[in-house]
Amino acid sequence: MTISTETYGTGTFVGRVWRPDVQGPSLVVVRGGALFDITSKQVPTMRDLLELDDPAAYVAAQKGEELGSLDAIMAQSVEGEGDAARLRLLAPCDLQAVKACGVTFARSMIERVIEEKAAGNPALALKIRERVMPIIGDSLRDLKAGSPEAAKVKAALIEEGVWSQYLEVGIGPDAEVFSKAQVLSSVGWGASVGLHPISSWNNPEPEIVLAVNSKGKVKGATLGNDVNLRDVEGRSALLLGKAKDNNASSSIGPFIRLFDATYSIDDVRNADLDLRIEGTDGYVLNGRSTMKEISRDPLDLVAQTIGRHHQYPDGLMLFMGTLFAPVEDRDTPGQGFTHKIGDVVTISNPELGALTNTVRLSTQCTEWTFGMSALMRNLAVRGLL
Repeated sequence: MTISTETYGTGTFVGRVWRPDVQGPSLVVVRGGALFDITSKQVPTMRDLLELDDPAAYVAAQKGEELGSLDAIMAQSVEGEGDAARLRLLAPCDLQAVKACGVTFARSMIERVIEEKAAGNPALALKIRERVMPIIGDSLRDLKAGSPEAAKVKAALIEEGVWSQYLEVGIGPDAEVFSKAQVLSSVGWGASVGLHPISSWNNPEPEIVLAVNSKGKVKGATLGNDVNLRDVEGRSALLLGKAKDNNASSSIGPFIRLFDATYSIDDVRNADLDLRIEGTDGYVLNGRSTMKEISRDPLDLVAQTIGRHHQYPDGLMLFMGTLFAPVEDRDTPGQGFTHKIGDVVTISNPELGALTNTVRLSTQCTEWTFGMSALMRNLAVRGLL
């Protein structure tokens, strides 16, 4: 797994690494192809950095301790996955809640409807797709969720007998927002991502992830893989937690690009994401998602997540959904795409870099053992609290 480091020559990119010499995580910034540790008593966590009025200005003012080249540390991140004796990349978030928005794109919304109608059975998907698509078609593509026009479409779909709970959150007034992963459980660049062993129909979800502080202010963005179990969620929406939150099922990184003079929320709104899946059997799938087709503005999704109705004292990371709809057959005709163990998934964007992970079963991935209590104890021992 390789990555071009040219992306990180402009902009302010911050992340986290595991430092074996202190047996804990540190904040880093990318400079000149190297990583510099900028952890301090004032800003010991990514949460604290994002709480600052101008995180990018603070980072620019820090000299930092050079830890090594980005290329070398990325290589160690793959070779030493889960090894406490290796300097390696971690997910760039720490104390933030990890939330996700679903069904925010018309094309992927249709696939959620198909999953529901198929009750998680991929063999039925093609027949249902052939029946549903002529009814829905592209009529939802330019529809603004929650608008009067959306209400009219909803009424028409109910009359046609194809209404679904996924269409409700896709074009209705309320967005779907769920808890994707536990605090500190997300994996970063180079790590394995996990599929629950009960799943036989699943896929990656390439997404942009917003870094939001406790005041609801978006301070930056990064990439994420919202690993999805289509068969589990398709059996019942009440199984969403089981489908989404498993060991190593949330990947975020490699770095958060902070908002500054070079990058803003408008860049997020116009971002294109590329997806590449490479199987050990020589299989290759290229896909794409574009934020230009999202049905809800990113700031609307933030406002529906955090506000007077719900506070996040340590901020949150917000997956914003994907346009990618995995309908291309991999093996059996009509059953679409599903992962195989060993698939290498790369999600990339010119402004944010590339996030690469290898697919394993969640039971094969490194166990998550470093939680909030371990982090607090580690920071205290290091004199950072």
